[in-house]
Amino acid sequence: MAVDLLLGLQWGDEGKGKIVDVLTQQYDIIARFQGGPNAGHTLEFNGIKHVLHTIPSGIFHPKAINIIGNGVVIDPIILKKEMEALAPFQINLKERLLVSRKAHLILPTHRLLDAASETAKGKAKIGSTLKGIGPTYMDKTGRNGIRVGDIEMPDFEQKYRALSDKHQAMIGFYGVEIQYNLSELEREFFQAIESLKQLTFIDSEEYLYQAQKSGKKILAEGAQGSLLDIDFGTYPFVTSSNTTAAGACTGLGIAPNQIKEVFGIFKAYTTRVGSGPFPTELFDEDGETMGRVGREFGATTGRKRRCGWLDLVALKYAVRVNGVTQLMMIKADVLSGFDRLKICIAYRYKGKEINYFPYSIEAENVTPIYTEMKGWAQDLTQISDAENLPEELKQYIAFLEKELEVPIRIVSVGPDRKQTILR
Repeated sequence: MAVDLLLGLQWGDEGKGKIVDVLTQQYDIIARFQGGPNAGHTLEFNGIKHVLHTIPSGIFHPKAINIIGNGVVIDPIILKKEMEALAPFQINLKERLLVSRKAHLILPTHRLLDAASETAKGKAKIGSTLKGIGPTYMDKTGRNGIRVGDIEMPDFEQKYRALSDKHQAMIGFYGVEIQYNLSELEREFFQAIESLKQLTFIDSEEYLYQAQKSGKKILAEGAQGSLLDIDFGTYPFVTSSNTTAAGACTGLGIAPNQIKEVFGIFKAYTTRVGSGPFPTELFDEDGETMGRVGREFGATTGRKRRCGWLDLVALKYAVRVNGVTQLMMIKADVLSGFDRLKICIAYRYKGKEINYFPYSIEAENVTPIYTEMKGWAQDLTQISDAENLPEELKQYIAFLEKELEVPIRIVSVGPDRKQTILR
């Protein structure tokens, strides 16, 4: 059985958690393939809002197995808090949440290194979530990392101490003051390790191979967004993992020819958290309205998101890089009430008009070129049938489908799982 893949096409925060939750009833296994607790996947149903950082978004469905894949980096402390938050819902995590032995662990000193590095950069900081993600991936590629499987080995604490001591020496190199009590951080860390031991560890690539052979339906869940990819994003203002479709292969051990559908999620407008270029960013009342109506605050950091018009140049780029087969548009309801909507269809790049995503989209190099469409005033949040959508929104969708050459199969008109229109 082939594997379907779901990922974000912008700078994260596209609504992946909600859509995974909606789709999970069609799948036997939901598998996270990259990133760490810098992700914040928000789900709303039955009047309750849930934010997941490491645990896959299918955890609330009683028949779905959820896997934290080898490409994910895990902070045991944050995972423990997530597990505790799920306790009232009577979820059997031992059976329903499986962890790859090859997933890397975020140590307390990884977070300290992250803070020291970001502080030392001053105004040049990249907008890190300070969760220790970057330093953990650096240790992974530098072949110094500690993995979940090491917890089962007799020399785990010796490995931990050697790496932690190395990190403490490195913190001093940044020449900045970082206040911390390592003894307290380590006490919390090792308590969380004991909680992690209560879960089931698996050799995930073998598990998924056997699941495919037995006909199980698998959905790979990405974190962050394609424009934050370490290779194809707006470097250096990116995350430390491959957020694109290729990351699902390395992050789960799935062969490229086993991927079937690629679901790409995007907002009806564009947002970004933290630093980095953003050609269509708005600094006026329209941008303020998007942020207020869309409740645009980071699920992980709480930081206010920057808002702007939909950038079709960037979106086309993400669609092509990922091989997207179906699109899902989120937060169409936020655009209700705008008289005119702008869509960026090209860039003026160093004085020349282009319609592709260039090496640099910094403001000094890029100016967006817009087309305009008529907006709609109707409240969408109570609509449940695509036929009842305003004509202006139907035209907006038709224009995007024509430009992107991929069908938009889902339109979300609110945060609740029920506010999802299938086309």
